[in-house]
Amino acid sequence: MAVTIDLSGRIVLVTGGTRGVGRGIAQRFAEAGATVAVVARTAVDDLPSDWTFHTADLRDGDAAWAAVDDVVATHGALDMLVNNAGGSPPSDTATASPRFTERIVALNLLSAIYCSQRANHHMQEADGGAIVNVASVAGLRPAPTVAAYGAAKAGLLSFTATAGQEWLPKVRVNAVTCGMVLTEQAALHYGDEEAVARVAATIPAGRLAAPHDIGDVCVWLASPMASYVSGANVVTHGGGDRPPFLDAAGG
Repeated sequence: MAVTIDLSGRIVLVTGGTRGVGRGIAQRFAEAGATVAVVARTAVDDLPSDWTFHTADLRDGDAAWAAVDDVVATHGALDMLVNNAGGSPPSDTATASPRFTERIVALNLLSAIYCSQRANHHMQEADGGAIVNVASVAGLRPAPTVAAYGAAKAGLLSFTATAGQEWLPKVRVNAVTCGMVLTEQAALHYGDEEAVARVAATIPAGRLAAPHDIGDVCVWLASPMASYVSGANVVTHGGGDRPPFLDAAGG
C-alpha cells in the first residue's frame, strides 16, 4: 500500500505565501488537499481562487495576532502554520543602520514568534496542530552581508527547540533550514543565469533547491507522519556547501 500524505479538511496558514519559497510551500499543501490561507503585506492578483489572502505587516505583534485570528474566523480553525515570511537584502555588517537591523530581525524572528504564539493559542483550545518555521543555513554558519538575517534565523532555531518542547503534547513545532533556493529574487544574491549555474555547481546535489523542495519537507513535518517529531530542525541544503579549503588545496 502506498504511503501518502492527505491533508484534506485541514487548514494551513503560510506567511509570505504569495511568491518565492512561500508560494511553493503553499502550493505543496494545496496539492496535499489542505485549505490554504496566505498572509503578506501586499496582495497579488494570481493566487488560486480557493486560497484566501490576509494582509498584515507581521513585524507588528498586534497585527500578526490579528491576522491569525482573521484566518481562524474565516475558516473556523487553524491546524497548521508555516512561518515563511522573511529575507534580507545584502548589507555591510559594519555600517548597517540600527533601523535596518531592527526591521530585519523583526521580519525574520519576531514575526514568526508572534504568529506562533497566536496559532498555539487557537490550537491548544482545539485539537492541536503543527507549526513549521522556515530557517536558513545563514543561522548555522557565518553569513557575510546578511549578519542580522543570520542572527535572526539562529534565534528562530532556538525558539523552535523551546516551543517544540513547551507546547507538546498538543502542538508540535519544527524547523526547516533551507540552503540556496532558486526563486525570482535569485539574482539579488547570486547574479545572472551563468552565475547561478556556477553557484549550483558548488552544491553536492548539483542544483539550487526549488521552492517545492522546501514545501515537501514542510508538508511532511506538518503531517501525521511526523507526529513524534517536535523541536527538530531538518536541514534541507542539497548536501551543504563545499568546504573552500578543498579548492584552495587543489583537492
